[in-house]
Amino acid sequence: MLITGFTMGAQTRDSWPNFRGDQQFRGVSASGIPEKPKLLWSFDTGDMIKAAPVAANGKIVIGSTNGIIYCLDMSGKKVWEFETDNSIEAPALIVDDVVYVGNLSGQLVALELNSGKLKWEYVCENQISGSPNYWKDGQNTNIVVGSYDFYLHCIDAKTGKARWKYESDNYINGAAACFDGKAIFGGCDGFLHVVDISSGKLAEKIDVATYVASSVTIENNMVYLGDYDGVFSEVDIASKKISWYWTDKNTRLPFIASPALKNGKVVIGNNDKNIYCFNKTDGKLEWKYNTGRKVDASVVIAGDKVVAANTRGDLFILNLSDGEAVWTYELGSAIVNNPAVFSNRIVVGAFDGFLYCFGE
Repeated sequence: MLITGFTMGAQTRDSWPNFRGDQQFRGVSASGIPEKPKLLWSFDTGDMIKAAPVAANGKIVIGSTNGIIYCLDMSGKKVWEFETDNSIEAPALIVDDVVYVGNLSGQLVALELNSGKLKWEYVCENQISGSPNYWKDGQNTNIVVGSYDFYLHCIDAKTGKARWKYESDNYINGAAACFDGKAIFGGCDGFLHVVDISSGKLAEKIDVATYVASSVTIENNMVYLGDYDGVFSEVDIASKKISWYWTDKNTRLPFIASPALKNGKVVIGNNDKNIYCFNKTDGKLEWKYNTGRKVDASVVIAGDKVVAANTRGDLFILNLSDGEAVWTYELGSAIVNNPAVFSNRIVVGAFDGFLYCFGE
């Protein structure tokens, strides 16, 4: 039986099913990008966009702070919309032709990708600010999502019924990466939590920081995360220790963005305006690029290029090798979440309420 990448929710060159591309949140696109992208179209959602777009099966999904989820085709035409009861700041997730989206009321909805029809609704006791993620366990698909109610929730993807709740010690602002049957997230309690998805039981709890607002990236049991005190770390789950860390002692400004990881390089933006690239093995700083304004949006790596954005509304394409800027575009409105990169296109939302698509 042939099962496509779309069916399984995995990334292909023509999809970007969650805001970081894959379940481990590595921020790497299978697609290339044009050398000199042009603005192809824009779509007005009517209110600020704080969430990142996602895409699968020729459809693009974006949530707006007006509480509406929009589905567009590749030409930027609206296919459907679905109204929720509060602002949407968390990116959506697409798995098996179903869209999962949370809002600031703690409402998580499951919608049919093709029609926008509601399949089920699940309600947390406080806001959802991070994207859902998923893990398949045999025939079951589990949706995991964190909330400001301190819990990581695990929900049956078919029924919308709770499987378990794991309680942390503070808000969960970011999303949980999924790897090897575990859900892994940094909490506002300063701990790295590793939770067994089948049981909801805690596997590891590692003291890493004072406050982790972003989502982590994981590869081969090594977790990469930035914290609110301006420290970027590699954490070894097996040894329960920080392998290396980096910080600028003069600024110590927050890492709100999540890292991207490819070819032994880990790249992340900081509120000090810079994009940083570190050697994954030892944490050595390989290059940095000053964008001119603070960076909240996570970067995306496509081929040998890095796609980045800042809160002034500038888009950048940098060389992964040396950080040199090879393309810039001024939108003029703040970008706080990462673009989707697929089908040789860059799709990004901004505070002016527009979703923009760049390509050839």
